[in-house]
Amino acid sequence: MTTLWMITAAVIAACGGGGDEPEVPVTPPVTPPAETEIVLTVSPGKIEASAIESTYEISVTTTASSWSAKPSADWMVVATENTTAKQGKVKVTVSSNTYAERNGSVAITAGNKTEYVSVAQAGALRASISDLLLPSGTNNVAVTIYGTDDYEAKTTSDWLTLSKAGTQLTLTAKANDQLKNRYTTVTVAGAGQIISINIGQESMSDPATNIKAPINGYELVWHDEFNEGSQLSADHWEWEDWKPGNVNNELQAYQPGGQDLGGKHTTDLSDGKLNINCFKHNGGIYSGRVNAKNNNKGWQYGYFEARILLPKGKGTWPAYWMMPLHVDWVNDNWPHCGEIDIMEEVGCVPNEVSSSLHASGHNHTNNTQITHAMTIDKAEGEYHLYALEWTPNYIQTYVDGAKQLYYEKKADADDKWIDANWPYDKPYHLILNLAWGGSWGGMYGVDDSALPITMKVDYVRVFQKK
Repeated sequence: MTTLWMITAAVIAACGGGGDEPEVPVTPPVTPPAETEIVLTVSPGKIEASAIESTYEISVTTTASSWSAKPSADWMVVATENTTAKQGKVKVTVSSNTYAERNGSVAITAGNKTEYVSVAQAGALRASISDLLLPSGTNNVAVTIYGTDDYEAKTTSDWLTLSKAGTQLTLTAKANDQLKNRYTTVTVAGAGQIISINIGQESMSDPATNIKAPINGYELVWHDEFNEGSQLSADHWEWEDWKPGNVNNELQAYQPGGQDLGGKHTTDLSDGKLNINCFKHNGGIYSGRVNAKNNNKGWQYGYFEARILLPKGKGTWPAYWMMPLHVDWVNDNWPHCGEIDIMEEVGCVPNEVSSSLHASGHNHTNNTQITHAMTIDKAEGEYHLYALEWTPNYIQTYVDGAKQLYYEKKADADDKWIDANWPYDKPYHLILNLAWGGSWGGMYGVDDSALPITMKVDYVRVFQKK
């Protein structure tokens, strides 16, 4: 049976709950307009720059309202024009290159778009060698030219000839028959640049024939001209074998010249010269110190002469000097035993050579040493004569025959010799060495980039009175 309340509910449902309501229109979703893509074009896309400072231009076209440019390296500087216009320019100034080829880029940005212009700069015109000292004999040296193989090389010297094969330039030197170094310049021109190579050649070895005493009344009693073999004669010389710091806080180790240190030797003979070499090896620094003891007899008095070429470099300390042959290091140690320095030089004071005497009454520990110092032209790089005349009553040193230090034997108030100040009355032996650093050679620090270095000795000669 259908009841009244059921009929009423059905009617209400059919009528939508009663009352009329307005229809709400449906709005379709709005699609935003497509974003306009920025157009950016640059020209050229690559700059091939020369090694010489130059300015290059890049054209910029864009649909953006503004743009900018930025270099990738500090050797490029950019200047922009019309950065708020559709067309503009970038001027790229590339600084001079003094070394190898280098690469960079210029980034040009407009809105969210960036284009890169690569910059490749040629290497500078340069040579593998800028300064070279050749041995005195005939020899060839190959020099590599960088930056271009289209170059011209010239020299005005008649003792040096040049031949070119691509980037290799060969220098051929005639033998130098003079007792003086000679020098010339090789000029290389190419790729809009000019460079110079400084070439020197050592003098010949002073011939050992007919050696005359520099001072009358003396005659030759011992000498080494270094003309035979590739290494010092053990009959004439002995090597020191010391660790670093053994004396004077020096940084090098002294090693015998016969020991192979990575294909190098602390001493060797070539071109009629003794080479005392200082170099790096396995984290250490090695050099040579050699003694001439005259069959363990030494020499007491005489004229001692050596022709020596000194090396360059902050840290060098070459020396030609003498010590007593036999020293009682317990009871008669330094400076009481005496020391005669014929020649010393430190690379931190270039070309200043000195001669000194050390004894109890005069030595460098209290600034009382007897010293004469002088600056000479090209002590570093050319041969000079360093000599000592030593007599019972005076000591005189020489540089290239000119007198330098002079010291006489002194007497006290009772007319007795002051022995403490004159320990120069016994046999001494000769020493040649090349130190590195130390209390004097390293007083202003050292520059390891100077290594390797070589002290060259043409000869050592000893004269005594007849």
